[in-house]
Amino acid sequence: MATDIAGKPVDVLLVEDNPGDVRLTREALKDAKLAINLHVAGDGVEAMAFLRHEREYASKPRPDLILLDLNLPKKDGREVLADIKNDSDLRRIPVVIVTTSKAEEDILKSYDLHANCYVTKPLDLDQFITVVHSIEQFWLTIVKLPADGK
Repeated sequence: MATDIAGKPVDVLLVEDNPGDVRLTREALKDAKLAINLHVAGDGVEAMAFLRHEREYASKPRPDLILLDLNLPKKDGREVLADIKNDSDLRRIPVVIVTTSKAEEDILKSYDLHANCYVTKPLDLDQFITVVHSIEQFWLTIVKLPADGK
């Protein structure tokens, strides 16, 4: 596996409450061309604690990319997205919405909140893996991300 230009693995925060989708994403990223450290937050409150280095997340790295589900317990993805994009220390971290919702309202709201892109999760296993590979290929191979997210 390769690493990014700075020679370190890429840190990705997956904010997802469905254990099956977490497992599938982890499996799909195993074959990535880059060394990827996948961190998982199971709800919106946990995601914000991770991003703000609170409590047990004090030593966790700043993610290079966030994969965010919209339908989360405790604090939904729309609220998390708004918090991220309104925080001057976090707003430059790219946020990819990965959700089952195809609702135009959710798509519009996500972009209004400055999501970097919106992807609908396919229900088919092979298509799900293809989507994750496409996200990895585009966001972690093609796109130039800021070195420190600031």
